[in-house]
Amino acid sequence: MKTRLMRGVAAILAIMLLVASCQKEPFSSGKSDESLNKRPLGTCDTPVVSVFATGLNNPRGLTFGPDGNLYVAEGGIGGTNTTVGQCTQLVVPLGPATGSNTGGRISKIDWQGTVTTVTDQLPTSQLSPALGSLVSGVADVEFIGNTLYALLSGAGCSHGVTSLPNGIVKINSDGSYELVADLSAFIQSHPVKNPEEDDFEPDGTWYSMVSVRGDLYALEPNHGELDKITRDGQVSRVVDISASQGHIVPTAVAYHGNFYVGNLNVFPIVDGSSKIFKITPSGDIQVWATGFTTVLGIVFDSQGVMYVLENTVGGSGDPTPGLGKVIRVEADGSKKTIASYLNLPTGITIGPDGNLYVSVWGFGPPPIGLGQVVKITLPHCSE
Repeated sequence: MKTRLMRGVAAILAIMLLVASCQKEPFSSGKSDESLNKRPLGTCDTPVVSVFATGLNNPRGLTFGPDGNLYVAEGGIGGTNTTVGQCTQLVVPLGPATGSNTGGRISKIDWQGTVTTVTDQLPTSQLSPALGSLVSGVADVEFIGNTLYALLSGAGCSHGVTSLPNGIVKINSDGSYELVADLSAFIQSHPVKNPEEDDFEPDGTWYSMVSVRGDLYALEPNHGELDKITRDGQVSRVVDISASQGHIVPTAVAYHGNFYVGNLNVFPIVDGSSKIFKITPSGDIQVWATGFTTVLGIVFDSQGVMYVLENTVGGSGDPTPGLGKVIRVEADGSKKTIASYLNLPTGITIGPDGNLYVSVWGFGPPPIGLGQVVKITLPHCSE
């Protein structure tokens, strides 16, 4: 059991290091559950997958900004600084992790696919070389109005980073940043009911984030919790997922009247073992759909149709390039594969053009700059 759990956290931390994206507020209708998946689907053309942008370092969550550009969170390239003896470290063989106070990056991509750096001054870290030096840094990005916020996953003392804890930072127009909320401190002072001792990360491994009516909501997979963060930095727990579900590694959150959360689950991968949960704003949780595998992203289109990003389906039990999928959940609850053969996808969003954008090659060893964003041009469906 311990070996299985260790592989689970390694996978999680690999996939964002515990390890996206999710439906972003501009594209959430805020309608009730009754509006979900009501679009007539009819006869559709074939989706087209194409490379939209390249040159990214471990890309994770992504979102379109109010300026129409795509913003991508990147894990960065890791670092060599150690904090052994200064704080509780990741359990062996995951740790000790090493990190850098800079190198975690946010990139902006225009409609021609041109990539520019918003900032590369955020923390980045990596696991023990025994696990392939898996890298984590910036987990997700979100806008509230015109202000960009970033969710940090590779920061904090347990990651070998001394400049910042894991948390949420506000990104200024000049690329500088301000810490809004210290999520490392929050999870350490507010433990969940059922932490997994053999699969435990002191600073957490935050994975995805959404904005809802001026507040941010962040999902943490290792401890298993969904938390609310106000713009003035107040943190409160929406739900302790571990209390009712155990160690299931919840990774992806989207909002559509309620929160919808998908889980990665522990490794080795068992096809069909992941679920989608519906969580009310008051924290009530229930299973909404089953039969998914390694969920790392959920997004809704403008008609309320859900798309689910799966990292690896049908492999040998470990994350495998070329086995990622995007699944559409039909009105009757059945599933339709929209895109296949994706390479280690880690985040998904929907653009103002109505098409899907997925970060791929989102984790793994060098070479640096391997990460990409692919565009999935959705089919035209007759009514």
